[in-house]
Formats: sequence, structure tokens, C-alpha cells
Amino acid sequence: MQLPDTVTLAQAASLLPQLEAAVDAASGRFVLDASRLTAFDTSALALVLQGRRLAEARGLPFELQALPAQLRELAVLYGVEELLSAATASSSTAV
Repeated sequence: MQLPDTVTLAQAASLLPQLEAAVDAASGRFVLDASRLTAFDTSALALVLQGRRLAEARGLPFELQALPAQLRELAVLYGVEELLSAATASSSTAV
């Protein structure tokens, strides 16, 4: 799934069903691509972590691509960077 360029509290509620559908449609693994993400708040971090939880609940490996440095810094601030580090990949095909 490709995240849009903006993920804030205003968009998070409408993106959650899309995230759930993307995980349900994934086969083999679930890839979340954040390469377009330019405007975000902590809601983006929550969405990424929810994607990981959903994928793991369905027995799918979770891969996170192109996480912006500032969002990674938020993950460090919240103490969840290890959850993202294990899932981050340098390149792959988004699902």
C-alpha cells in the first residue's frame, strides 16, 4: 500500500479502512510504502504501527519502505523505533 503525501489526524480515520483492505488483499507479505509522505503528524506513526499489527495478526511479514527521517524521529521519541527498524526495507515492490 502506498501512503498518500499527507497523513494527519484529519486523514487517519479515512485511511484506516484502506489499510485494513490492503492487508486483507496482500498475499505473501504486506508492504507499506511511505515514499510519498511529506506532511504528517503522529497519526501517521499510529497508522504504520496498525499496519504492522494487522499484518502480523494475519500471519504476514510486514515491510516498511521509505520512512521519512522525521517520522523515524517521532518513533524514537515515542520509544517504538525498534518496531519500525525491523520492518524497514530499502527497496521492494509495494502491495
